[in-house]
Amino acid sequence: MSFQILLNVFLAFIWMFLQNEFNGSTFIIGYILGLGIMFVFRHFFNDRFYLKRVNAVVLLLLIFARELILSNISVLKAVLKPSLDMRPGIFAYETVLTKDWEITILSNLITLTPGTLVVEVSEDNRILYIHAMDIADKDEAVYSIKNTFEKAIMEVSK
Repeated sequence: MSFQILLNVFLAFIWMFLQNEFNGSTFIIGYILGLGIMFVFRHFFNDRFYLKRVNAVVLLLLIFARELILSNISVLKAVLKPSLDMRPGIFAYETVLTKDWEITILSNLITLTPGTLVVEVSEDNRILYIHAMDIADKDEAVYSIKNTFEKAIMEVSK
């Protein structure tokens, strides 16, 4: 991916030199033209076209923003209730992610979401122990993590 980005920047600079104009708009036009050239020749690269990975990262950030807002609302509701009927607990979450950076990102996203906290990661990096402020249904929490964060991280790492 980094090779493709550097190649695209290089093509943009080549375009600037060919146009003999050294400003931002010429660079952007060259970058877009470089994207087109790279898209046509994408089969010659070992990795997938890097804009797909960039789109996956943007989608992961949007999913995190949505989950952040929804969990903030649920924490606010729990705090403003006159009675505390929360059931805090720790549950084990088995992940299919294998790379260290994927598990780190997943752990950070879970911890940054209010109401949840990754307490520990097992020695083999397969199980995350998560503390939840209100865990009414463990299966629902596991399903939610698996279909939001873990799925989006897998798209980024493809």
